[in-house]
Amino acid sequence: MSTWIAIGVTAAGCYLVKLLGLSVPAGALERPLVRRLAALLPVALLAALTAQQTFGDGGHLVLDARAAGLGAAVIALVARAPFLVVVAVAVAVTAGVRAL
Repeated sequence: MSTWIAIGVTAAGCYLVKLLGLSVPAGALERPLVRRLAALLPVALLAALTAQQTFGDGGHLVLDARAAGLGAAVIALVARAPFLVVVAVAVAVTAGVRAL
């Protein structure tokens, strides 16, 4: 029963957040600071998620094949490789390090 309560509370919370976002005046969203933050927030969240998934294992810091793959992807991005090449390089390096 507690699972259904959690699902209901989560659904209600999502609805309220959506309603809150729709009730913000348009003038507040057009401020330069808000626009800058709105542009940077997805990048920061994606970077935090990537770091947590790459270097975290429960409550411990881990350096394994995922870190090598991420490093290879960063090098490919700095070299301005296309996105699919970046992904392929990261996969190949991660698989290679795990095979060793």
